[in-house]
Amino acid sequence: MFRMIKTIQSDETAEALAISGSHVALAKGVLAQAKEDLGRFREAPDRVGREMYRDAYSWVASNDFAWPFSFLNVCEALGLSPEAQRTELLAEVPPGWYSRSRRMAHTLSTSLRGSLARVFSARRGALANSRRSRQPALAH
Repeated sequence: MFRMIKTIQSDETAEALAISGSHVALAKGVLAQAKEDLGRFREAPDRVGREMYRDAYSWVASNDFAWPFSFLNVCEALGLSPEAQRTELLAEVPPGWYSRSRRMAHTLSTSLRGSLARVFSARRGALANSRRSRQPALAH
């Protein structure tokens, strides 16, 4: 006859297991939400959807360990490789999305700088001309 042995856990051990289990469940939920947001809002036409996508993308791309549920800490809690998860999660990202955004921002800032430089150089030139016209001519 087989006897079944029941293991008895202390209240502290049971509580620690329950807490760690809830942290793991929360970590799984956070990772699942990021995956859903990256897919759902990838080509969102509205500002809120684009912001949701950027938040999920930034969270996955971050190397932060400070926040308990940062991407790296979530991967560690779940025993997953952050590099492999990033590759999987960001595989659906349109190629060049980030670099295209940076190029657009660079083009806009360059254009703005050029415009401001022309405005200020024109003012500087006008100011210099007005100062010269006010100076008395030197007699030789």
